[in-house]
Amino acid sequence: MANVKPHSLFTEFDIDLFKAGKHYRLFEKMGSHLIEVDGEEGTYFAVWAPTAKSVSVVGDFNYWIEGDHQLYVRWDESGIWEGFVPGVGKGAKYKYKIHSHNNDIKTEKADPFARYCEQPPKTASIVWDDDYKWKDKDWMGYRKDKNALDKPFSVYEVHLGSWRRKGDNEFLSYKELAKELVDYVTEMGFTHVEFMPVMEYPFDPSWGYQLTGYYAPTSRFGEPEHFKLLVDKLHQNDIGVILDWVPSHFPEDAHGLGFFDGSHLYEHPDRRRGYHPDWKSLIFNYGRNEVRAFLISNAIFWLDRYHVDGLRVDAVASMLYLDYSREDGEWEPNMYGNNENLEAMSFLRELNEEVYKRFEGIQTIAEESTAFSGVSKPVQYGGLGFGMKWMMGWMHDTLEYFKKEPIYRRHHQNDITFSLTYAFTENFMLPFSHDEVVYGKQSLIYRMPGDEWQRFANLRLLFGYMFTHPGTNLIFMGGEFGQTSEWNFQQSLDWHLTQYGFHSGIQELMKDLNALYKKYPALHEKQFSPEGFQWIDYGDGENSVLTYIRKGHDPKNDLIIACNFTPMPREDYKVGTPKSTQLKLVFNSDDKRYGGSGMGKKTLKPSDTVWHGHDKSVQMTLPPLGVLVYK
Repeated sequence: MANVKPHSLFTEFDIDLFKAGKHYRLFEKMGSHLIEVDGEEGTYFAVWAPTAKSVSVVGDFNYWIEGDHQLYVRWDESGIWEGFVPGVGKGAKYKYKIHSHNNDIKTEKADPFARYCEQPPKTASIVWDDDYKWKDKDWMGYRKDKNALDKPFSVYEVHLGSWRRKGDNEFLSYKELAKELVDYVTEMGFTHVEFMPVMEYPFDPSWGYQLTGYYAPTSRFGEPEHFKLLVDKLHQNDIGVILDWVPSHFPEDAHGLGFFDGSHLYEHPDRRRGYHPDWKSLIFNYGRNEVRAFLISNAIFWLDRYHVDGLRVDAVASMLYLDYSREDGEWEPNMYGNNENLEAMSFLRELNEEVYKRFEGIQTIAEESTAFSGVSKPVQYGGLGFGMKWMMGWMHDTLEYFKKEPIYRRHHQNDITFSLTYAFTENFMLPFSHDEVVYGKQSLIYRMPGDEWQRFANLRLLFGYMFTHPGTNLIFMGGEFGQTSEWNFQQSLDWHLTQYGFHSGIQELMKDLNALYKKYPALHEKQFSPEGFQWIDYGDGENSVLTYIRKGHDPKNDLIIACNFTPMPREDYKVGTPKSTQLKLVFNSDDKRYGGSGMGKKTLKPSDTVWHGHDKSVQMTLPPLGVLVYK
């Protein structure tokens, strides 16, 4: 051990917090850190391996030989091994060679707290310390106003490896994305981007959802500071950044977290609670204090060091239910005899309490597909504390409705109206995510019925209905220009399609919807409140027409929306209105600029005819497969 000097970054208080699961900045202590000790520059290493007999740092600086750089185990039973290795600098590749008490086997593990990793399929950790100078002070100062729940959230979901490629099917780098992606998202008018997982992952077909490097942006696209540049450039253009975050499961790869020190360290030891049958992966032990500290520290790391504005938490339903995707006999009830994972619920509440307390203006968003109550309700009122929840029921019902030939839609009016019976039970985000355009489901445009004109009219109607429905919005890349093929993570989107009229029309429509959503407060100020929505008529199934009002704080800003879900234009369609003032058309999905027929009156003057329970009414011309928005 002569090549390793005893040294520690931990205080006794740090250790007490770690053992209690309350140390939320472990990244400042654990992992590898470039420091100077007694005038010598080198790297301090610290790793948690409580059942290890010995831990050595092996790397390119010692020819990967075990024993040259053995770490010291702390005396306080924390299970932390640590030490300072002189001369090891930035860029050094390393792993931990762990000899376990449990089974007398030796394994080489990547550093769970590594800030940078070798590019897959290589698996070593890399000593790293970047000194990035942020230029997003303005955004960070007013983020709380941009990111509030009564502000527009129009989210563009992106898989960095396949948004666009160059040359011989090569990835764009973070630096290139900081120009090309930022320019595009700015031009399209989205308020946020959501990145599918950027944390290091070994297997491309997992799309990033099987993580091994929780603290390292994947090296596929460049260095950590290059990812910071991408976030910075988005912020400088007033675009918020949401990261997909996966605290639900992790892969069994030999260099990863599984069976880390020869014991079930990060995963739950009971296979019924520690293994995920769907994804063939391991499940974190949410009842272990040190594991909770690892995960909450990780969330805080991305919010703090990478200036991230939100975390979309993956697969929350799988965390909440002990019987998720399990047959009888494959799961064990909790202490009360039911199927809720009490430890996971406690973890999620603690996570949300901590991040909202520490970072002004951030949001957490749950991908949660069940009727679990209170996902987006504050913890103090018995909820899980998320800011928003994906509205999976709306997504499923809406796509089911739209795939039907319009002639049959009159029998399914309830499918398109049912979401409003529960729309305000949570703070819902409406998602058309990557999951809806893979595995034989087809692209959105090819889920629409009819000939080419009708397909595109249906898609324009779908997006218009989405943006005028209560809630925030998320669209997966490619949907905004009518990508025809299913998403393929191994290649670029089909950008050549945008040279064709119908596809560029969808793109123009999306720009205008984003502008509409931002411009008119009625579409966002009360997007999570029943006060922000009022039906005019949801019962005209015979004509497959919906009419409703969206409301903001000021009644002068109210909007009237009419959706015609059939290709039959409807002349002189009578709609009740609460006001005597003239109505002005502010959006028409059938506009000729989008590839539509151009039907729809620019202005409407109310008459004194009582209709739909209102004292006034107007006579609209409803375009085929169109949505109209009047102010």
